[in-house]
Amino acid sequence: MGADEPIRYDDVERCVDDILEHVGKRIVLGLPLGMGKPNPLVNAVYQRAKADSSINLTISTALSLERPGWSNDLERRFMQPFVERMFGGYVDLDYMTDLTHNHLPDNIRIREFYAKAGAYLNIAHAQQNYVSCNYTHAYRDLVDSGVNVVAQLVSPGAVDPETGGVRPQGGGANGGQLSLSCNPDVTLDVAREMRRQQTAGRHVAILGMVNPNLPFMYGDAVVEPSLFTGLIDNPDYYFRLFGAPKMAVTPVDYLIGLHASALIKDGGTLQIGIGSLGDALCYGLTLRQQHNEVYREALDRAGIVESFWDTVVKVGGAAPLVKGVAGSTEMLVDGYLHLMKAGVVKRKTYNDLAFQRLANEGRLGDEVTPELLDDIVGAGGVSPTLTAPDVATLQRFGVLRPGWWVEGEGDGSVLTDGDRRLSADLSDAQARAEVCDHCLGARVRGGVLVHGGFFLGPERFYDALRDMTDEERRQINMTSVLNVNQLYGGDYASEQLKRAQRQHARFVNACLMVTISGAAVSDGLDTGQMVSGVGGQYNFVSQAHALEGARSILMCKATRAKGQQVSSNIVFNYGHITIPRHLRDIYVTEYGIADLRGKSDQEIIAALVNIADSRFQPELLAEAKRAGKIPASYQIPDAFRNNLPARIGEILAPAQGAGHFGPFPFGCDFTREELVIGKALKTLKARMSARLKKVSSLGRATTIRTVPAEAVPLLERLDLAEPTTAKERMMRKLVVYALRLTGAVPS
Repeated sequence: MGADEPIRYDDVERCVDDILEHVGKRIVLGLPLGMGKPNPLVNAVYQRAKADSSINLTISTALSLERPGWSNDLERRFMQPFVERMFGGYVDLDYMTDLTHNHLPDNIRIREFYAKAGAYLNIAHAQQNYVSCNYTHAYRDLVDSGVNVVAQLVSPGAVDPETGGVRPQGGGANGGQLSLSCNPDVTLDVAREMRRQQTAGRHVAILGMVNPNLPFMYGDAVVEPSLFTGLIDNPDYYFRLFGAPKMAVTPVDYLIGLHASALIKDGGTLQIGIGSLGDALCYGLTLRQQHNEVYREALDRAGIVESFWDTVVKVGGAAPLVKGVAGSTEMLVDGYLHLMKAGVVKRKTYNDLAFQRLANEGRLGDEVTPELLDDIVGAGGVSPTLTAPDVATLQRFGVLRPGWWVEGEGDGSVLTDGDRRLSADLSDAQARAEVCDHCLGARVRGGVLVHGGFFLGPERFYDALRDMTDEERRQINMTSVLNVNQLYGGDYASEQLKRAQRQHARFVNACLMVTISGAAVSDGLDTGQMVSGVGGQYNFVSQAHALEGARSILMCKATRAKGQQVSSNIVFNYGHITIPRHLRDIYVTEYGIADLRGKSDQEIIAALVNIADSRFQPELLAEAKRAGKIPASYQIPDAFRNNLPARIGEILAPAQGAGHFGPFPFGCDFTREELVIGKALKTLKARMSARLKKVSSLGRATTIRTVPAEAVPLLERLDLAEPTTAKERMMRKLVVYALRLTGAVPS
């Protein structure tokens, strides 16, 4: 395929023909995590291999997305209209349909290093072909696996004739540069390595599929078309992006997010993950910034002021963030945009060590002044006698206006725009004054608010990115996970620059369970089954220990429920761990904060039992005493003996009454009717999962004779307002019964 410039395709089948001719019938297809998969091309490759058993196809990827499904007719009536509304126009991945139904052909393997939590628990092929690795090692492992085809969606850009820069382009890729948009995370490095292998004589294919629905993102995501050996561009393939619907933020989520939000330091750096816990943290920070009195009252009512204030003062704070924070995260979630709007994410970072150090010292503002030029020279950002690279650096950051360049070298060099000729020696007072009079720009440019590796979220998140001005979008640097997930190695920035950028970093992630020795369980079960994947969690936890002033914060719900059975997520021991005890740092539950760094086993156990659900505290403490890990005389302090679910509602009630802590703080994809129905069906499902309650529920539902007027529009949404069969009449009774249980209609 194209050695210097990409071959242009308007048909995926012709592209597959060329892949087989060029690479052969053993294909290791590397695809990006999440949304960046070119689904029409992937389906064409998959169907070709499915039809021809002589093709050996391995698909290596992570987080293969699929539309929500349903397991019975009642769920279908609720979900199908929602799915059609939210995902109509999205192209499904054929291999996911066969994988989930255990219909994969023998000549095809799907290898993933990360999956939607719990999605593959009962799928043998997925469990057997799961690749456990850190996100930063995905690139290495993909190369080692023999990947010979890489394919990704790209956003088209065009060269702006006025500025010479790249601008987003609404149509196809007729020229200009491209953006890896949502997924430079691994592709950026794999594609460059494959180009090097191609130069050495290996047959590879690096394919981009144009989709203008992707926001054109800047930073390291901007690449030349020549990175690819082939580009596919046909409006028939411009499919709708996968929008991950927002889930409700529960009171438990909010309490965990509230605790975590008080651990974020002003002037620091923030990493967060996807999901309701991440939304809860973002909401807590927004409340801290914009409604500080409400925020402080919530901290007080939660017992944070009384029990954890020393940790808050040491690690974070409760005051509004004056300097703000910067983002450095593998996943750019929509919460970052909300934090930017709220004035939380506003600390700019710069991809230059001298500029970053000046920013950290408070000497780099928005305005370009002669004093700033002096500071840059003094910090070693440029030499006293300007060179061509120095001028390029100063122009990149807006300190010098475009159109000036250096002629000559050393003492005789001059700065010129073609008309004026000025001495380039800034150590000469007259020369410096002339440069300041004629060459300085007006505003410092190039500041980055968030560095991210990939993004995925609700559809309105993509709309918000597209609606940003060019200048606003340039403040988001989409880059490789080798950049954001680690300090060492990579070609993106020196370790010193990363350390300077990531001051007071707080890496906030979620886990499933915590052992009372301080280890975390995040990706799997003690059966050996994969739940999701390590992803970048280990990277960030270890980075928190390597960066001065940084902390890892792992959020964990104190309990989990299966039907009527409730279990503690703080356990004495567990047969699988993700984060070892020696990397323990800070854990947060809805009941408090446990700062474990540098603590002894006795101190760790006491701190974790303090933030466990009180129904499980006695047994946890007894096990620790039996093991001799805590004195037999130790007693749980009175302040931590009321860690019960009822307390959570009491804490949030006043603020909720004033309009805060709503279930969807950042928007909702469900209609009002769908929210009411969804709550009722969830309640019904819980009752039907318990045998005795199922019998009771069926009995009570059969006694319903009339339909309340309030239920009619809800039943119409389920197409059950006028049932025609006995099954439909029973479903209607069950729905009315469930609506009564939740108070949506009168009894």
